[in-house]
Amino acid sequence: MHEPYLAALEALGDADRAAQMRAYHKVDRPYLGLTNPQINDLTTTWRAETDAPARVALADALWQTNIYEARLAAAKLLTQARIRPDDAAAWDLIASWTPDFDSWAIADHACMAGAKRLTSDPRRLDTVATWVTSDHMWTRRAALVATLPWTRQNHPKPDELTQRDRILGWAATLVHDHQWFIQKAIGWWLRDLSKHDAPRTQTFIDTHGTAMKPFAVKEALRHLKKTT
Repeated sequence: MHEPYLAALEALGDADRAAQMRAYHKVDRPYLGLTNPQINDLTTTWRAETDAPARVALADALWQTNIYEARLAAAKLLTQARIRPDDAAAWDLIASWTPDFDSWAIADHACMAGAKRLTSDPRRLDTVATWVTSDHMWTRRAALVATLPWTRQNHPKPDELTQRDRILGWAATLVHDHQWFIQKAIGWWLRDLSKHDAPRTQTFIDTHGTAMKPFAVKEALRHLKKTT
């Protein structure tokens, strides 16, 4: 069923750009050489033409091709604030992708789709909690990238504050993981949080900052007057 959609991606391919992308991302997989706006235009049309079950099936099929642009398109197909019906299928598919993450671009697009499904049903955070101790670095990172919406609530409700603190607990668990992408994700989460909840950000740094890489602390405190 995905062949016409894959053909639409391939029709826009640019061999020179594909070679540049392969060199940049340094992951051995097929690249077609599309731009993000080109993929956005296609997936916007595809979302309008398909119902939720068909979008999930198409996203699954595109992901399985392992083509860079097809995986981005798969994630974009499911990046919606509302999917009706919002049953478990879309979320379960996105969560199943985490072991395949091997580059920041694909992981970030999938995490954006995951974030929409998490805010739609925060009970799904129970699944994300299992990612924090994964042996797979990109899965651990996804626990923070997919939960970025919890940094951006200006007036969180009590349950949202509880969820925010839960995720900060995951970040605290990860501070001793000094892989660059993990430290960057911690700094990113705290930086975004600082714009809406400066006290929690500063308390986290005061408590855990010495265990973090200096660049991650700097990133976390970028928008705060007080520095450590």
